[in-house]
Amino acid sequence: MTPDSLRVEGLHYAYPNGPAVLDGLNLVVEAGERVALLGPNGSGKTTLLHQVTGILEAEAGTVDVGGLRLDDATCGEIRARVGVVFQDADDQLFMPTVRHDVAFGPANLGLTGTALEETVLAALAAVNATALADRSPHHLSVGEKRRVALATVLAMDPSVLLLDEPSAGLDPKGRRELIELLSSIDQTQMIVTHDLLLALELCGRALLLSGGRVVADRPPLDLLTDVELLAQHRLELPLPLDRPTLVTLLERVQQKGPRSMG
Repeated sequence: MTPDSLRVEGLHYAYPNGPAVLDGLNLVVEAGERVALLGPNGSGKTTLLHQVTGILEAEAGTVDVGGLRLDDATCGEIRARVGVVFQDADDQLFMPTVRHDVAFGPANLGLTGTALEETVLAALAAVNATALADRSPHHLSVGEKRRVALATVLAMDPSVLLLDEPSAGLDPKGRRELIELLSSIDQTQMIVTHDLLLALELCGRALLLSGGRVVADRPPLDLLTDVELLAQHRLELPLPLDRPTLVTLLERVQQKGPRSMG
């Protein structure tokens, strides 16, 4: 496995006094892939992200990032390889200015002086947020906070990005900017989302989780036009779009570059 690949095998986890949230889950995300993780509430999507980063410890099964097995000894290295952007950006922004927030991680790894400043500016430039460097993160819009939270992760130079509901709460323009941003990033990405059209536009694969397992692994177009499958797992498109319409939308995106469908 390359450093920017992810493999999960037989993962099992149950919260105290509750049923299994993950029940023998298996998945592989290859280097450079952008994969959507879909599923109804309670299907284990966010729990899986917490397992991959070692926030929660699996009761059974394994997680490998780039061939490195997650355990107590390797947890620090895994967290250096895997960057997580949480659904609520305020969970990641706590310093007086954006600049300080983006610098926090690299500084804790020992980066100082000119090297630290260059890292901060490069991360902000990557998310088109250089002008926000000296602003208070608490006074930013939802979309601006989302971009800055991503910059704090990119500053750590991870191999794999995990994003939890990245389009939640964004207006149409913010959503379009997010899609264009994520499409420009080279890192392997696994994106938890209820935004089915985002999955169609941005991802090459869609995994459907239900009952703690992957029950479908298909190209997004194939999965999103399986009306019966979506209905079985409490998912639906925001409009009754048929396959020809979705094909037309996807072709338009491919011809013109990443644009928002919403």
